Amino acid sequence: MAVIADTSPLNYILLIGAQEALAALYHRVWITESVLQELQHPDSPKIVAEWAARLPAWITVVPASTFIVEPELMDLDPGERSAIALARMHQPGVLLVMDDWKGRREAERRGIPTIGTLGVLRDAAAQGLVDLPTAFAGLRQTSFRAPGDVMTALLIADARRASGQD
Repeated sequence: MAVIADTSPLNYILLIGAQEALAALYHRVWITESVLQELQHPDSPKIVAEWAARLPAWITVVPASTFIVEPELMDLDPGERSAIALARMHQPGVLLVMDDWKGRREAERRGIPTIGTLGVLRDAAAQGLVDLPTAFAGLRQTSFRAPGDVMTALLIADARRASGQD
């Protein structure tokens, strides 16, 4: 399965120090040149920009010349547009890691399965790669935003799983 990531999930996973969980879950993650540029933007947090300057071996950067962006996606940011375009090339065996609601909706309209930062962390916790309460506490220290009831429901489900109730 091809796993393609947009900027936002990588940014937040890096900020909470959970990048090795991402590598353990997916083994290889593809990003586009646009996503790399967004990660290296001068306004990016220092830890994100430094990581993007020295990408780990499990990240593959795909040149923009290898895919075509649909005109209907032009209202999305460049990272989202390019990630969706790359994912379209790898259907049906693809997973798109994206937080932006509008981008996820466009991807799902095209039959591309998506997962966001919270889903990645949930799956990583289920495999013992991260402690979900600690990861969520870290997210709360960033600009990450998600409905509190979603995070609470995930924490309750994780506690049940951990205690053997599920």
